[in-house]
Amino acid sequence: MIFLLSPSKTQDFETPAPIEQYTDLRFSAEVKTLTQVLSKQSPDKIASLMKISEKLAILNFERFQSFEFPFTRINAKQAVFAFQGDVYDGLDAQSLQSKDYDYLQNHLRIISGLYGLLRPLDLIQPYRLEMKTPIIVGEHADLYKFWDVKIANLLLADIDAQAQPWIINLASQEYFKAIPKKTIGKVKLITPQFKEIKDGKPKIIAVYAKKARGQMVKFAATNNITNPEDLKAFDMDRYQFSKEYSTEKEWVFVR
Repeated sequence: MIFLLSPSKTQDFETPAPIEQYTDLRFSAEVKTLTQVLSKQSPDKIASLMKISEKLAILNFERFQSFEFPFTRINAKQAVFAFQGDVYDGLDAQSLQSKDYDYLQNHLRIISGLYGLLRPLDLIQPYRLEMKTPIIVGEHADLYKFWDVKIANLLLADIDAQAQPWIINLASQEYFKAIPKKTIGKVKLITPQFKEIKDGKPKIIAVYAKKARGQMVKFAATNNITNPEDLKAFDMDRYQFSKEYSTEKEWVFVR
């Protein structure tokens, strides 16, 4: 069973990670290719491609100029501690125990426009590159074309090492789209949804749903869950599994 999360634009490379353990990127050649392309873009071009302010464009221009290989604990940080934002507030990785990090390393993967498929303890450097960014890389028209089946094939290899061949998709549509559906056709896929009951009807409120995605991963890690059915017991922040609103492939949790 593998959980999928999206990365976060908000990142923290100042706060020390609570553990020294780390792993190396598995797509280092691809990362070097992308950073070479990105380092040649002007701040104005970055602003246009990413639809961001001049200030943010300059920041990311400087980031791409200063990428340093190889990644070390001096110039990089483990992904699960670097990413911030609603999802990662819910996961709250800083509060976990050693056994929980082992669980995450085995069962959590983060899809990234720059890094492809990250394990939680893979070292990363600061960046901004959404999967939907329309940047041309060689003969590839965009990042979806660049990554093609690379992410899916590595994900399948990770799933082959699992006792249960399931994907628990907690990533956004933008990032899950990077995995061609035909490549994972034989893998069981569940997409949890987190909804609030408003006026008697379940509705998704993005900020709460994002936090709940991270909380579900934390719940699985702290309870060492390996059977997907056990995720239906998820009850953090008063969420409860709803059989009424759920389908075979979309499990709905309401509060």
